[in-house]
Amino acid sequence: MPKTVLVADDNASIRKSLCKMFALEKDYDLSAEAVDGEEAIALAKQHKPDLIILDFQMPVMNGIEVAHELKRIMPAVPIILLTQHADTMKYALGRNSPIDLVVAKSDAVNIRERVRSLIPV
Repeated sequence: MPKTVLVADDNASIRKSLCKMFALEKDYDLSAEAVDGEEAIALAKQHKPDLIILDFQMPVMNGIEVAHELKRIMPAVPIILLTQHADTMKYALGRNSPIDLVVAKSDAVNIRERVRSLIPV
């Protein structure tokens, strides 16, 4: 059974690229896509994905705020944070971060490998 992924990014081209990538993967299925933090939480509750990919800068709630709420609701679900400032963000988040992995948007082409490191099939 394929693992399900929720993608949340307000940038339509990045979101659609990620969604298309998971649509082409046989081991992973796209469960939902969100355009802001509030929608990401609602869709995560509804679809119960195996992994969540969040953009850092989104309307309504940023990726870190969303991750805190999602970890409270579904603590076992891994969360990847996409950001243009990955190096800085890794250090700023600290030990008690709800984020399992920080990925630079410039490295999003390698997101498959990052996803597999968190939820192998």
